[in-house]
Amino acid sequence: MQTKRFFAGFLIVSAILAGIVSFYASSSPDGLEKVAADKGIAAKEEEHGLAGSPLGDYGVEGIGNARLSGGLAGLIGVGLTLAVGGGLFWTIRRRGGPEARAGTRAESRTD
Repeated sequence: MQTKRFFAGFLIVSAILAGIVSFYASSSPDGLEKVAADKGIAAKEEEHGLAGSPLGDYGVEGIGNARLSGGLAGLIGVGLTLAVGGGLFWTIRRRGGPEARAGTRAESRTD
């Protein structure tokens, strides 16, 4: 039961951070971009190949409201990351077989 509560809390906090708090992140360039601008390297930069994609530039294409667009992009990104990461974890965990899972349970009982 505590595991389900933990994951429910994790999902709620992740959704709040990605959907709401991320909008308030600094719009100033990060350290690498600042150094590139200071050293003149930024003049040679080109647009990324995926810049025109539906989630390019930390927003959802076609939504004019920057706050809503950024929040949706964050939620979609977190959802995709959790789906892919969770799917990989679930697949790897299943491949261990019943003996491996039983050994893991026995180890956790001794702790």
